[in-house]
Amino acid sequence: MSLAAATSEIPSRPVTALGAQSGTRVRDLRLDFFRGIAMFIILIAHTPGNLLTLWIPARWGFSDATEIFVFCSGMASAIAFGGAFVRMGWILGTARVLFRVWQVYWAHVGLFFATLAMTVYLTELDITGRNYWGQLNLWMMFVESDKWDNSNILLSFMTLRYVPNYFDILPMYMVVLIMMPLVMALARINLWAVAGFVALVWVMAQDALLEFFGLGHLHLEFPAEPWTDRSWFFNPFGWQLIFFTGFAFMRGWLPKPPVHKILIAVAAFVVLANVPLSNIGVREFGFDWAKDWRIANGGLINKSDFGILRYAHFLALAYLAWVAAGDKGARLLARGTGAAARFWSGALAVILKVGQQSLAVFVASMFMARVMGFALDVLGRSLAATLLVNLIGAAILIAVAYGAGWFKSQPWRAKAGA
Repeated sequence: MSLAAATSEIPSRPVTALGAQSGTRVRDLRLDFFRGIAMFIILIAHTPGNLLTLWIPARWGFSDATEIFVFCSGMASAIAFGGAFVRMGWILGTARVLFRVWQVYWAHVGLFFATLAMTVYLTELDITGRNYWGQLNLWMMFVESDKWDNSNILLSFMTLRYVPNYFDILPMYMVVLIMMPLVMALARINLWAVAGFVALVWVMAQDALLEFFGLGHLHLEFPAEPWTDRSWFFNPFGWQLIFFTGFAFMRGWLPKPPVHKILIAVAAFVVLANVPLSNIGVREFGFDWAKDWRIANGGLINKSDFGILRYAHFLALAYLAWVAAGDKGARLLARGTGAAARFWSGALAVILKVGQQSLAVFVASMFMARVMGFALDVLGRSLAATLLVNLIGAAILIAVAYGAGWFKSQPWRAKAGA
C-alpha cells in the first residue's frame, strides 16, 4: 500500500462541531486539516509576548484564525447536528443542539476557573514579579473598587452577564448554536428566508453601519459586565454570518464554487491587495496611509462585529486554500516513499487529529497559552527560547488531541465485547 493510500485511510473520527461525535463519516480531509492548523495558530496568537505572533496569517490580512475556527465549526455543525434535524425531526434536532450548548457551557466554565487558579498560582510564586490574573483584567474577582460592584460576580459569570475578554469565544459559539434550530425551521420554508434572516441579523450587529444611518440604538449585542457598557468582544450576531456560511456550504444550500482561472485570479487579487492595508503593511512597509485608512474605515474591518471586509478576505483566502488542497483534500496526501513523503504523512495525521478534537484542543490551548507566556517571562524571549516554548506547547496540544480521541473511542467497550 502506498503512503498516499495509507494517509487517506487515517482513522478519521467523523468530522464534528468542536469535537462532537457523529455517525456520518466524511472523507474530505480539508475540514479537519484547516481546523487543525487554526488550533496551532490560536495557541501562538494567545501566548503573551510570543515573537511568532508577529508573523501569523492575521498580520497579512483582515481575517485570522478565528474566521477559520468559526467557519469550520459551521461546516462541522452541519454534519454533526444538521443531519439530526432531517433524521429525527425538529424537536429532537433542537434537543441535540441544546445538549451540545450545555457541554460547551461547562467547557467555558471549566476553562475560566482552571485558568484563574493557574494565574493566581503563578502570581503567588513571585518568580517574575508579574500579576498574571491582572494581565487578564480579572481585578474585579479579587479587588473591591468603586469602579465595579462585584458582590455577585460569580453569579454574573455563571449567567454570562460577566464575560471576560479572554474567555468570550465559547459564549459566542453557544449563542450561534442556539440560533441553529431557527435557521433549520426557516430552511423548511425557503432557503431565501435563511439568507434573509442571517443577513438581517448581521446588519443589526454592525455598529458603525447603524450609527451612520442614525440607528445606533438598534445595535444587537450582549453586555459583557454589569458595571460598564462594555459588550462581548465577539458579537455572536455578527459572527453568525461566517458560521452559517460554512453551515450552508456543508448542507448543500450553497453550491460548491467552481475551480476557474478567473475566480482564482480575483481571490488572489483580494488576498494580495490586503497586504498593504494589513499589520505587515503598516509595521514592516511603513505605509502611514494604510494606518490612516484602517482608522477611517474601522467599521469595515471591525473584529467584534465581524466587518464585511474581514468576510471578503476570508472567503477569498478560503477559496484559494480549497482549490490548492484539491478535491476532498487529495493534494494534501503524501506522494512517493521518500523521507519527505513519510514526514508529511505523519505530520498530516497529527494535524487531522488536532482538528478532529477541536473543543478539547481549544480549551487546552487557551490554558496553555498563559503557561507559555509565564515560561517566556522566565526564560526570556530569545528566538531559541521562543521556538522551544512553542514546540512544547504544540506537543502538549497534540497529546491532548490523541488523548481525547482515545477516550472518545471508548476502548473499554471494545474489550468488554471481545
